[in-house]
Amino acid sequence: MKVKSILVTQPKPESDKSPYFDLAKKYNLKIDFREFIHVEPVDIRTFLEDKIDVSKYTAVIFTSKNAVDHFFRICKGLFIHVPETFNYYCVSESIAYYLQKFVVYKRRKVLYNKNANKSLIDVIKVNTHEKFLLPCSDSIKHELVNELMKHKIAFKEAIIFRVVPSDLSDLANVNYDMIVFFSPTTLVSLYKNFPKFKQKETRLAAFGPATCEAVLAAGLTLNIQAPIPGIPSMTMAIEQYIKTVNK
Repeated sequence: MKVKSILVTQPKPESDKSPYFDLAKKYNLKIDFREFIHVEPVDIRTFLEDKIDVSKYTAVIFTSKNAVDHFFRICKGLFIHVPETFNYYCVSESIAYYLQKFVVYKRRKVLYNKNANKSLIDVIKVNTHEKFLLPCSDSIKHELVNELMKHKIAFKEAIIFRVVPSDLSDLANVNYDMIVFFSPTTLVSLYKNFPKFKQKETRLAAFGPATCEAVLAAGLTLNIQAPIPGIPSMTMAIEQYIKTVNK
């Protein structure tokens, strides 16, 4: 079956230059965006219960823009002064640049993976002298956590926001040829909203090992996965699939 409609479980891109728009135009596709999950902040009182002293750490690891937002929200709310010597390790270049909303680059050390063949853990492994703080959600952990534990990197998780399923009731009678998932929690949201969901002819795409595993663990067929060697992005993976089925 040809793919004519795709639902991406993320917010609609702010820029018109998104590769999703290029994909839609090139193959005459209907691509909709809908957040399957949303973020709720952990209040300051709850954060204090974990007895985390930010001043005892020398570096922070950011795996999402949400983590950046809520880390500085907590610091501001508790009047925590983050020293200029504090170092920032970011899982992607976009998150590193996002930090400019909160810190002056010239005065801070911001590290991220600049080599496509390596990951952030490779950067962290050469800086084991650091005392790492990992701001995160209360949901299923980022793959980086497993890597940190595997390489015996000393770090502390700080739960500063929660990821919860969004209300998708308006999609009850809407069908798409493909649904694209980016985290295990989006699968949780799918079944919370639609407990009797049946895949039928719907193709499923998943980004990241944990998301792929979640799709398979749910007994679903995984049609597209990314990243894989030679195909680093989800849009590239989708395009490869469409070239085959939309002939």
